[in-house]
Amino acid sequence: MSTSPSIYILGGSQTDFARNWAREGLGLFDMFSECLIEAIDNAGIEPERIEVGHVGNFVAELFARQGLVGGFFGHVFPELAMLPTSRHEAACASGSIAMMAAMRDIEAGHYDTACVLGLELMRNVDGRTGAEYLGAAAYAGQEATGCDFPWPFLFDRITREYEERHGINSEHLNRIAEINFANARDNLRAQTRNWAFTEGAFSCDDALNPVIEGCVRKQDCGQITDGAACLILASEKVAREYAAVQGLTLKDLPRIKGWGHRSAPLLLEHKLELSKGQGLLFPHAALTMQEAVARAGFSELTDLDGLETHDCFTVTEYMAIDHSGLTAPGESWQAVEEGRITRDGDFPINPSGGLIGLGHPVGATGVRMVLDCARQVTGRAGGYQLKNAENMLTFNVGGSTTTCASFVVGVGG
Repeated sequence: MSTSPSIYILGGSQTDFARNWAREGLGLFDMFSECLIEAIDNAGIEPERIEVGHVGNFVAELFARQGLVGGFFGHVFPELAMLPTSRHEAACASGSIAMMAAMRDIEAGHYDTACVLGLELMRNVDGRTGAEYLGAAAYAGQEATGCDFPWPFLFDRITREYEERHGINSEHLNRIAEINFANARDNLRAQTRNWAFTEGAFSCDDALNPVIEGCVRKQDCGQITDGAACLILASEKVAREYAAVQGLTLKDLPRIKGWGHRSAPLLLEHKLELSKGQGLLFPHAALTMQEAVARAGFSELTDLDGLETHDCFTVTEYMAIDHSGLTAPGESWQAVEEGRITRDGDFPINPSGGLIGLGHPVGATGVRMVLDCARQVTGRAGGYQLKNAENMLTFNVGGSTTTCASFVVGVGG
């Protein structure tokens, strides 16, 4: 597979995922505006340098009664009043698909500088209503019809499939949650950074860690989160000029070195039937990461320094471990048990805290993952910084792995 032309990251921003914007009397536009202004300031460019805008968002029409979110750019900066914009939806992978669209614009030579902004307002409704809205990414009327919480129900089904094919120990899922919440304590933007947990919270004690659906417990679940993330992307031409002004070289700037993108049928049972008898539950998810690594010019996953992965539930991260190739199929437990995925392990996963610890504003997550990786490889991740990180992988999922996206973000040669 041929390598990808590099797309450079000039700067970016992320809102504080602990904020509840509705309680502050603020809405979707306020979030969009604050994040965009901060990203442009972080990049150190003038707003008019942006030539195209791409927005990742899943269900603003339901949570905020607002569509056509790309129209917000011109309300933030008058210079962007005639900016070409697009909005992209792929459930929890919406931000990643917006990223890919911006990359294609730059690679095609249509534009040299692009803004990608992912956002979701989700804490302005009660939990049951929020669960109903988020259920729009399942096959309506065909699955998860007899439950209160569609996504815990469906990811319980994935856990049971692991149990049938390979066996699975809840202690390893509990440990994933514990690691991600611990990582989030050192992330000043994390939703759960100030949360406290009693002894036994990461166990199968029904009182301390109650069941949500099936074998999915409270600590297994990613958070309902308000938030936005934004990136300013550039072609090599613009990046070279930018680096010179900053007294840097191209090798100093973070860039997207490779990407992967695969989709599968919407219905979870259909996906599981397609992989029946195989070790991997979702072969297309494995291909997504393999292609990103290969396009970045690497031969092995472990040539990279860590992974920011989708952990909407602990079993999703468990799946990413063996699907990425870090372990053999069904043996993700080994990486957990051996401490490989901790921040000081040989292949850290979710040093940011992930969706469980940091938070999961659906449309922002794919953008946030790339932003976190850019911070890691430039030594700007603060309290959750990894040692000597030069190349990082993301893995972002929409629905029950219906849409999978992956990026390699790195510096240097």
